[in-house]
Amino acid sequence: MSSEQTYTFTSESVSEGHPDKVCDYIADSILDACLEQDPQSHVACEVLCKDNLVVLAGEISTRAKVDYEAVARKAIREIGYTDPGESFNADGARVKVHISQQSGEINAGVQQATDDGLEQGAGDQGIMFGYATDESPELMPLPVLLAHRLLQEMAVDRRSGQYDWLRPDSKSQVSIVYEGNTPLRVSTVLVSTQHAGSVGQREILEYVQRVLAPRALRDWHNPDAEFIVNPSGSFISGGPSADCGVTGRKIIVDSYGGAGRHGGGAFSGKDPSKVDRSGAYYCRYVARRLVAAGLARKAEVQVSYAIGRARPLSIKVDTFGTGDCAEAERFVEDFSFRPASIIQELDLLRPIYRSTTNYGHFGKAGLPWERSEVPVGV
Repeated sequence: MSSEQTYTFTSESVSEGHPDKVCDYIADSILDACLEQDPQSHVACEVLCKDNLVVLAGEISTRAKVDYEAVARKAIREIGYTDPGESFNADGARVKVHISQQSGEINAGVQQATDDGLEQGAGDQGIMFGYATDESPELMPLPVLLAHRLLQEMAVDRRSGQYDWLRPDSKSQVSIVYEGNTPLRVSTVLVSTQHAGSVGQREILEYVQRVLAPRALRDWHNPDAEFIVNPSGSFISGGPSADCGVTGRKIIVDSYGGAGRHGGGAFSGKDPSKVDRSGAYYCRYVARRLVAAGLARKAEVQVSYAIGRARPLSIKVDTFGTGDCAEAERFVEDFSFRPASIIQELDLLRPIYRSTTNYGHFGKAGLPWERSEVPVGV
């Protein structure tokens, strides 16, 4: 009999129409609009959405000429909030802009590090984590990966018009039974989706069980799992028309679904001089490389910074007993965690951030920190 512990682990995801994700997407759309014209833009953009109001705030220093209101409306339209009968819609929303220049003191520290005058300093203090595990081909924790897939596939169905009663706001949870580090089966699937008033609970449940789950969960589909769909009943009023959204409130959805630690800093709306974002991306890149090299079954990398300094204050590696930690630490020594090195190695001064906003910043093909073939170091 196995002596490994059996337990259930659950992670959640939210769709692009969730109020907080609407804000994240607007913020990253503004970031990309700045980087398209000026790769050296420094952006820290925050967004709030409620009812018919969109507030854009923060600090942006750029040579780009950007119509922030137009960018926000385009982002809302892309998400799917176009119904003029709703208080929150792309054409009818009121957009207020409260954006100033980045602080000169912060800018000076970023431009020239206090510990190395030839280097770029970190844009803030903080701690960042990166995590990878071999329990999925994407080297991501399986619960959050499957939770994302459910909502990604639901968005495909909504946009296709085949299920015209689907609306943009939705959430999911997936619970998986583990034995030690090995996932065994999906035990519970929870989906809450906004819908038109013309559809009933039974039809939504049948769609999730018979159409969505088999396609999204693939080999992990378990028809014997418990399926919970819109447990509070109808979900007709949703999105910012019903709830307030704010940038940066879905940091666990954005990362590892709780399976790996998070330093606390949000990603969206920040250019890569902000190590909250670039440092977390690089830690994921290094952890992924470590697992891909076969040095551990799962690994977590932590880095810490001081504002204005290029050299990290600390770097820590944990293999959770699944590999030789000393060997893993030697492997990580070949990577440079200086902000300028990270930006150069991952080519981060590009308008790629709208593609990161929804369904997780990790585990998606095409993102530079998800590659394994890039040479170690700079």
